[in-house]
Amino acid sequence: MSFDQIAIPILGALAAWCSQERRESWRRWACIFGIVGQPFWFYASWKAEQWGIFAVSVLYGAAWIRGLWVHWIKPAKRGNEDSETQ
Repeated sequence: MSFDQIAIPILGALAAWCSQERRESWRRWACIFGIVGQPFWFYASWKAEQWGIFAVSVLYGAAWIRGLWVHWIKPAKRGNEDSETQ
C-alpha cells in the first residue's frame, strides 16, 4: 500500500470527524485536515488517470480553502456568526 493510499482515508476521516464536532474549536480543524489531504488526492487521481476524480478533487480543494478563509484567515467576530443570514 502506497503512502497516498494511507494518507487519503486517515486525513479524510479526520476532516469528516472534525466537521461534525459540536465544539467550534475542534470543528475549525476540519478544513486543515481536508486541505492537507488534497495533494494526495491530486497525486493518486493523476497517477491513475482518473480525470473525474481529479476534477472533483479540485472542487473539494476549493471548499477546503473556503474553510481556511472562514475559520482561520478571516474568522467572524464572536456573536456575528449568523448576522448574514438574518
